[in-house]
Amino acid sequence: MSTVHRVVFGNCMTMKEIHDESIQLMVTSPPYYNAPFDYPNLFKNYDEFLSLISYLAHDLYRVLAPGRVACFVTDDMLVKGEKYPVVADITRLMLDAGFRYRDRIVWVKPKGYVRISRRSGVVIQHPYPMYYYPDNIHESILIFQKGRFDYSHLRELDPKSISKSKISIYDYHNQEWYLTVWNITNVLPLRERLEKGIAAFPEEIPKRLIKLFSFHGETVLDPFLGSGTTMRVAQELGRNSWGYEIDRGLKKIIAQKLEYKHGLDSRVEFLFRRAPKESRASAPRRQRPSLSHRDAVTPRLRCLQLFQ
Repeated sequence: MSTVHRVVFGNCMTMKEIHDESIQLMVTSPPYYNAPFDYPNLFKNYDEFLSLISYLAHDLYRVLAPGRVACFVTDDMLVKGEKYPVVADITRLMLDAGFRYRDRIVWVKPKGYVRISRRSGVVIQHPYPMYYYPDNIHESILIFQKGRFDYSHLRELDPKSISKSKISIYDYHNQEWYLTVWNITNVLPLRERLEKGIAAFPEEIPKRLIKLFSFHGETVLDPFLGSGTTMRVAQELGRNSWGYEIDRGLKKIIAQKLEYKHGLDSRVEFLFRRAPKESRASAPRRQRPSLSHRDAVTPRLRCLQLFQ
């Protein structure tokens, strides 16, 4: 089966390129609020970050099919001594947009290579009450749902699609997918990494979520695409995908991740909005785009210019 993967270099606050109810699953990791290891000083303040999530949540409700799931990989953020309740606030904003709160998975990272930080080490210098500030080795996978899934929909699917979507019971048991705690090694800052300077998440997370919440041939969305991890996994699992990213400098990395692999029949398209300096916190534009200027890069890779 041939799959299509479209990358829009533009803001995800209004995903006007996507038709209503045409997405079957969203998997994303929003930018860590002004984290020094991700996008420091991207937002003027925390309210601006929450405004972005609020706009996204409402447009996500439009593009997501009824009964389907949206997953955020995120966690509370410590910035300049202040702890921001990102998990609680994203949950509130998604509920305000009309979603149901379905579940929360705790992603636990290995602690073997984590050293005592200046923050947690305060207790060593002052071994008394009120000096405790723990180091964080987990993130939350927040799972929301647009209404309830109609299981009679399965009768409308191609039997081959259902067969190809079957979940491995071996993996389900042996890798303990059935628990609300997933132990998964994070992406380490190795020299040979493609995503230098980017807080990428491990492929294992979107792999599990895509297998658990979508069928073969359906469409997955990542509104904060980054280096393209979610899209690459969707491609390998026979799903179509959409991704939004503001950093045009990541195009080469995304293209490398999605380059042709033996046995995969897929097409990749890069779509560019006109505004060259969009940021994730910039105001959305509501005009419908028209497609123009098609530039073939390879038989399976092409770029399109979106005019706003």
